[in-house]
Amino acid sequence: MTLLGTPLRIGSATVRNRLYRAPVLEGAGSGPDAGQIYAKAFTANARHGVGLIVQGNSCIYDEGRTSPGMTLVNTRERVLRLGEMVEAVHAEGASIFLQIGHGGLYAMEAWHHPYAAERREPLLAPSPVRLPLRPVFLGAPVKAMSTDEVKTMAVRFGEVAAWAREAGYDGIQLASGNAKLLHQFLSPFYNRRTDEFGGSVEKRASLLRVIRRAVAERAGEDYACTVKIPVDEKGPPVFPRTGFEDGLEMCRLAQEWGYHAVTPVQLSVLPDTTLSKGDVPASLWRNKTMKRRLREAAPSRVQWSVIMAGYFLGSVRNPFRPVWNRRIFAEAERRLSIPVFAVGGIRTAEEVNGVLEAGEADMVGIGRPFYAEPDLAARVLAGSEEPRRCRNSNFCVPAEMLGMRGTCYNPAVKKTSASA
Repeated sequence: MTLLGTPLRIGSATVRNRLYRAPVLEGAGSGPDAGQIYAKAFTANARHGVGLIVQGNSCIYDEGRTSPGMTLVNTRERVLRLGEMVEAVHAEGASIFLQIGHGGLYAMEAWHHPYAAERREPLLAPSPVRLPLRPVFLGAPVKAMSTDEVKTMAVRFGEVAAWAREAGYDGIQLASGNAKLLHQFLSPFYNRRTDEFGGSVEKRASLLRVIRRAVAERAGEDYACTVKIPVDEKGPPVFPRTGFEDGLEMCRLAQEWGYHAVTPVQLSVLPDTTLSKGDVPASLWRNKTMKRRLREAAPSRVQWSVIMAGYFLGSVRNPFRPVWNRRIFAEAERRLSIPVFAVGGIRTAEEVNGVLEAGEADMVGIGRPFYAEPDLAARVLAGSEEPRRCRNSNFCVPAEMLGMRGTCYNPAVKKTSASA
């Protein structure tokens, strides 16, 4: 048996193999059919052998989603309603973690016109918005969270973790990347606080410490608690960002504070396509539904232009390249004793096995290609090197933002899949 096929212990969870479905949005929303939508994708992935599924970012507060399709987990009832789906995943032999977070400045109440018009609360942020970013929010009220409010939020993370364990989830992952609220606290680009949650690397990261304590108190010390860590951020010149060593120091602190695994990734400080890498998402103007939804979401010329510029420039500056986070996760694996999750541009069985056999990570994740290939895990586990169907077109990325279902939107891929 190759290392890929061996189980791994992560806190209270034992994952049957080293391949995981990385978190991407499914567009399931928070309605009564949310569990069924997740189950349709996840049970197929589990049936074909994936070891772990990380359910894409779900929001801990009523406001704070970054997409109309993002699931709310702000009440015990909403989380428990997903329990039937969790059972279905378990019945197929896979484990499942719930990724939880908050959009912060980039919550849809900031940019999505219908939701911004009904906004009940200010946008949450670690600090006042930097001057160059203020035009993006077009006067939307922003609240720099008080120390007590930050601690209250940490308690909410603990509560959601407890509800997740009650619902049967095997663990949680903190959504502290992709320019979301936790990422904003970790990054000096956003965080200019002078209290215990701002300043040095350790102080900026200390929110992770109080969240970890809250999870342990409410869900149990052993309950698998994992976190994504930004390393070597990209962003506008002149402004401070998290560097390579600072990011790895955050990984070390996460281990010290009791996290059971980390996912170190290179990210942009802005919510552009730096994370996904690949082509410019032409679906924004080729797909009639996406084009209409974007116009409805951002009718202002300024907002529409900013969103389009983020997609275009992020893609042009960050073309797809295989295993783009290798330097980061390999160094984290060298320095840490807890499991390290690899993700980013990993597409083939050769790449998955190469990372594991070289001792560069303990779990290897693939995300968007599962949209095009629900049975992808079976071919990776079998070592098949037939061409992957995903073409890294990024056609699916705007759909995630606009609340559409998580699937492949590239007509060329669909045509190939139909004839396969």
